[in-house]
Amino acid sequence: MKKSTISLLIILILFSCKEVKKIPNEIAEIPVNLDILRFEKEFSASDPKDLPELKARYPYFFPEQYPDSVWKLKLTDTLQQQLLQEVDRTFGNFGSEEADLVHFYQHLIYYFPDLKKTPTVVTMTTDVDYSNRVILADTFLLLGLDNFLGPDHKFYAGIDRYIANHLDKKYLMRDIALAYTRQLVPPPEDRSFLAQMIYQGKRLHVARLLLPTHSEDRIMAYSEDQLAWARANEDPIWRYFIEGEMLYETDRELPRRFIDDAPFSKFRLELDRESPGRIGRYIGWQIVEAYVRNNETTLPELLALQEKELFLQSKFKPRK
Repeated sequence: MKKSTISLLIILILFSCKEVKKIPNEIAEIPVNLDILRFEKEFSASDPKDLPELKARYPYFFPEQYPDSVWKLKLTDTLQQQLLQEVDRTFGNFGSEEADLVHFYQHLIYYFPDLKKTPTVVTMTTDVDYSNRVILADTFLLLGLDNFLGPDHKFYAGIDRYIANHLDKKYLMRDIALAYTRQLVPPPEDRSFLAQMIYQGKRLHVARLLLPTHSEDRIMAYSEDQLAWARANEDPIWRYFIEGEMLYETDRELPRRFIDDAPFSKFRLELDRESPGRIGRYIGWQIVEAYVRNNETTLPELLALQEKELFLQSKFKPRK
């Protein structure tokens, strides 16, 4: 038993060293001052008499139109207590997430040096408001941890499976990175389907830079099978877009069919049910990666480049 334990410790130490080496020194040495406030823990540990102090510390969580009686009732609500217990069971002291956040902000500052001030991170519960599970404000990063309890959690029983699949702890950092890309990546100047795909591709490219240890399927929030399907079908997907003369179309139906979150992409063919949703984002990402491979460019240049020009210079060829 002792030998096994020692061997396991050696493996863990070596693995830890390997993980650390994945971050270049110039990034790993960037100082990050991270302030994390566990609002949901403070709230659950509070007594009604503590409300004035809590409201003074977190005024943005206590809208004036709601009387104190609402918050006092919430303190004793059994469903709220269950929600808080499940968050605590999943995230505990938030230690590994804090380390992930430090690494994330080191990469963010490295690639975007103007963003030197990190926001205050506030964890909370949202009554499973999965549409707003991560909110990036001017000075705050709000994380609704009750939206990351795992796809099969009982609290998600009534939620569509394709949405519930994203409500997983492993996607927390991915969702944070994508929240930042909404601010970092300029929106496209035209409404063409191609521009929309490449805009999403730029966002995914930046997210991967900020989370270099995340796999491609994790960045896409695909299962391994879904990513394998996308890779195996790049060529027919691309031919479908080309033959349908869709690239420069501005039909609003196209983003709904191929870019917006959905259980599957809508080719209006028998293969639809086999396909993952958001396949247009995946194709846009492949175009951006092709451009990066085939051109010498800086990240600011890449993000500023108009989508049509990026596509023409990408020399993109789908996998066959």
